[in-house]
Amino acid sequence: MAQNPVEWAVSAAPVDYETAVAAMEARVEAIHRGEAGELVWLLEHPALYTAGTSADASDLREPERFPVHRTGRGGEFTYHGPGQRVAYVMLDLRTRGRDARKLVNNLESWIIGALDRFNVKGERRCDRVGVWVDRTEHGGQTREDKIAAIGIRLRRWISFHGIALNVEPDLSHFAGIVPCGITDPRYGVTSLAGLGLPVTMEDADYALKSAFTDVFGAVSEIEPPV
Repeated sequence: MAQNPVEWAVSAAPVDYETAVAAMEARVEAIHRGEAGELVWLLEHPALYTAGTSADASDLREPERFPVHRTGRGGEFTYHGPGQRVAYVMLDLRTRGRDARKLVNNLESWIIGALDRFNVKGERRCDRVGVWVDRTEHGGQTREDKIAAIGIRLRRWISFHGIALNVEPDLSHFAGIVPCGITDPRYGVTSLAGLGLPVTMEDADYALKSAFTDVFGAVSEIEPPV
């Protein structure tokens, strides 16, 4: 069965985290009832930390630094803030195959495709969810940095939460947590700016939209939910 175009919305101003979650949950219910279509919503948040269902309290190193939000998505602690493109993904897996693993794989493919538009080689790691960039210098010790995080929740086979691509955030803000619970010093966090690429948020949005259609199908632009 052919899919209808996925609605695609971009918020120009930062969106409060709790406001975004409430809007997502309302949309998920509407999709389940057949009253709304699938949606990808791109936005930025004010600086904050979120704790997924597997978060370890000891991984919150600086609890007073930014607001901390407990969330029902999978994963551990992560950071959201200005310069990071968050994409909330509300897809109906009842029509796309009830396969959560495939969804995560497709989200990784989406990010990898978007990075490829900037000649950045994003890579999967079987033991670490997200998309990584190999920073190992020739003959040096292994160094890999995460450039995009993935955290998804399913409710009655409708997805919500999504991905976070580091475009030009303040990377020092990640120091307040153990990102995704990874303590190995060989693994860090980077961004497109950190790789020396002068990518604007508009550039990133264009790449994300183009790569999304390659993986998930056509999109149709709408106004954001809030």
